[in-house]
Amino acid sequence: MDALPPTVAAVDLGSNSFHMIVANVDGQGHLHLVDRLREMVRLAAGLDEGKYLTPVARQRAIDCLSRFGQRLSNLPQGAVRAVGTNTLRQARNGAAFIAEAQRVLGHPIEIIAGREEARLVYLGVAHGLAARDEMRLVVDIGGGSTELIVGEGFVPMERESLHMGCVSMTLAHFPDGRISAEAMRRAETAGALEMRPVQEEFRATGWQSALGSSGTIRAIREVVRGEGWSEQGITYASLKRLKKALIEAGSLDRLGFASLSPERRPVFPGGVAVLLAVFKALNIEQMMVSDQALREGLLYDMIGRIRHEDVRDRTVASLSRRYGIDEPHAQRVEKTARALLDQVRNNWSIGSGDYADMLGWACRLHEIGLAVSHAQYQKHGGYILQNADMSGFSRQEQALLAALVRGHRRKLSPQDVFGTLPESLLPSAIRLCILLRLAVLLHRSRSAFCEPAPFLKVDGNRLHVAFPDDSLDAHPLTRAELEGESLRLKAVGFELGF
Repeated sequence: MDALPPTVAAVDLGSNSFHMIVANVDGQGHLHLVDRLREMVRLAAGLDEGKYLTPVARQRAIDCLSRFGQRLSNLPQGAVRAVGTNTLRQARNGAAFIAEAQRVLGHPIEIIAGREEARLVYLGVAHGLAARDEMRLVVDIGGGSTELIVGEGFVPMERESLHMGCVSMTLAHFPDGRISAEAMRRAETAGALEMRPVQEEFRATGWQSALGSSGTIRAIREVVRGEGWSEQGITYASLKRLKKALIEAGSLDRLGFASLSPERRPVFPGGVAVLLAVFKALNIEQMMVSDQALREGLLYDMIGRIRHEDVRDRTVASLSRRYGIDEPHAQRVEKTARALLDQVRNNWSIGSGDYADMLGWACRLHEIGLAVSHAQYQKHGGYILQNADMSGFSRQEQALLAALVRGHRRKLSPQDVFGTLPESLLPSAIRLCILLRLAVLLHRSRSAFCEPAPFLKVDGNRLHVAFPDDSLDAHPLTRAELEGESLRLKAVGFELGF
């Protein structure tokens, strides 16, 4: 999709609640919100001891997404971005859930890493603020994780995702609804321990203002304002008064805050404990509250991709520089791979922009493993890309990129190379990998003057490569390479002729 769609939507499958926003997009790429839906799903509370989503929790989530899907049914593919966060990162049966969830939603669902979630939260918050030259701290408390970001303008500089949230903290320390001084002390201590590894790093940034996003922080803001404890945002003094009031109430059913919604009440003590830990660790005296968060960040990020302002390009370029990749050679391989893709995109049904971009990024990074060792460097490269912090990439995208690099040379074993990918992606992944392998093979000489122009025809799993003017006869090494590649591709059910 190269043009901005008139309407876009974002879906956030959070650990506590699912959110959806729909916005119109004007000619300048500005968003105008037209619809918003939210349902309290409590996905984190539906994880059993083995980290499996229970049938009840799964059904609750699927029912919600089917309602969201009805609202989104008129939007084309590419106009909706849906992501899962902490609970779906943990769930051992997450892949099966995602397959069913995508079916009822009608659009793809990505799982994003914690630091990528932090980047998107910051992007959403930053777009809702007046432009100022100052360092900002942004805190987002979800159901199972808390994201901390320090940035300036639209650029995040420090990002972290911590394993504590309003649901997980409540389940751990207030499971029966009772709120004692001892339970609150234990919860704050747990939060302090989670903050300890990052607090000095975030203090040292010199941030000048603090902002909070997410339903938890907005709920706390409403309570302290409703009780007359703070007129502007959340102050540390008002947060301490709130803690005292919770302990005095003694239980959830005795909380008398008129501004606290019934659906937020069950996880409120855990959220307060998390925010207290953050305030103390980072010496926050006052925090203002943003009404924008992850969902808005998803929309702005999607618009950036459509307008070719994709943060993933910057991530790939940064990795290339960091690992000393031979960029001119990588660019030559990419040029050939994209030319091959253009010749087969229709027959192989891999012509979308996403696949072309993924193939291009794999070309640029296929030699990243050389920074570790030449021996088996494709394996080192796959490992690096599978585990690197890659801004802009979902977990599925990162897994695909790692698989392409892992499989770009030597033996091509589907289980070893593509074993982490969902089954629905396997046919396209294998075909992209074959194109990458051919492009790398044709540039084995690493010559700046080598410009192969092969003709590639495909018919299902049969490929035929031809060269102009019988130039293959003058390149016996390339012929030998193609003969070897023909044998390797037979192992995955493909025939290569030339």
